[in-house]
Amino acid sequence: MNIFVINSGSSSLKYQLFRLPAEQPLCSGLVERIGLDNSVITHKVFTADGEQVVRRTLDLPDHRAGLQEVLQLLTDAEIGILRDPNEVEAVGHRVVHGGESFAATTIITAEVKREIKRLFPLAPLHNPANYLGIEVAEQIFPRAKQIAVFDTAFHQTLPEYAFRYAVPEELYREQGIRVYGFHGTSHKYVAAQAAAYLGQPEARLITVHLGNGCSMAAVRGGVSIDTSMGFGPLAGLVMGTRSGDIDPSVIFHLIGQLGYDVEQVSNLLNKRSGMLGLAGDSDMRDIGKALEAGDKRAALAYELYAYRIKKYIGAYAAVLNGIDAVVFTAGVGENDALVRRLACHELDFLGIQLDEAKNNVRAPGLREINQPESRVKILVIPTNEELEIAKQCAELLDSGT
Repeated sequence: MNIFVINSGSSSLKYQLFRLPAEQPLCSGLVERIGLDNSVITHKVFTADGEQVVRRTLDLPDHRAGLQEVLQLLTDAEIGILRDPNEVEAVGHRVVHGGESFAATTIITAEVKREIKRLFPLAPLHNPANYLGIEVAEQIFPRAKQIAVFDTAFHQTLPEYAFRYAVPEELYREQGIRVYGFHGTSHKYVAAQAAAYLGQPEARLITVHLGNGCSMAAVRGGVSIDTSMGFGPLAGLVMGTRSGDIDPSVIFHLIGQLGYDVEQVSNLLNKRSGMLGLAGDSDMRDIGKALEAGDKRAALAYELYAYRIKKYIGAYAAVLNGIDAVVFTAGVGENDALVRRLACHELDFLGIQLDEAKNNVRAPGLREINQPESRVKILVIPTNEELEIAKQCAELLDSGT
């Protein structure tokens, strides 16, 4: 089954083509600077002999032009994977926000598209771009089933006492103000990988997704029961440019005493805070280099970043009534040994004992980094959201839904 996975951004398109049940993609790519001068396509084809990379710089006025160029690469006489676009049986779309309307992977219909549009205000930076990707893919792959996989869907299992805020009920009933959570596709994928590795379908897991955006989830038996992001993707952990949890009184002070308007506050907390605000840089690799050079701001930023993770580990250990494994994933979670060490430091009373030597070794695939006597496994599991989307699409089609 050929499944084409698309993650459509406001000026970009990420994609992978899978031929399931094989889990290795046939090709992947990124279209950047759509609608701007000198758009760039980076297309990779994976074969038994290795990886072939094609890069093109050209003007792409819109997403349709970008996807048309991708289709030409997919069907190219020399490097193409397909003879024609009708060989694609399904196109899987990452859609960030499904609200309370979508708790599962869904075949896209006119009604589904209307609901995704209705949810634009809940994810104004993401859902419109995701929607645009759907409209373009419908034109380029007219015979394929268009399928939406929602970032929020995995967290629709949260109990009401976990997803409700202590505000007047009408704000929830009429305006949908509640915890939705994000990164659900990643949390679902690594939780399934961890449970399979442990041989425990009912495993109690804390999954820690650390990229430029960061979130954690408490997962029991493959079901999300709490998560750190909330109504939007600003709450919870310290992130690359986002503040994470902050006292709402700070916002009142910024507006009432310092003269900020709402847009300035949003820009401050979403784009100028987090590690950028603390250390002057949002890239953990650069902050790590500054730390090695003795930069005190970088040192504090690392401590604060890891301290927030540790607090959530403690909270979720209570929510789960114990832990079988802590799972680190995504770019920072998979590659930053110092973050993992600081986050797991002095958690022995929970049965979390990190093995320093294992933690410092970079290796591909799933790996344990805990001491042999640790009651709780500490796992590093590379996330693969595109594969998870493809699998969910295939399961939906196989079920005949």
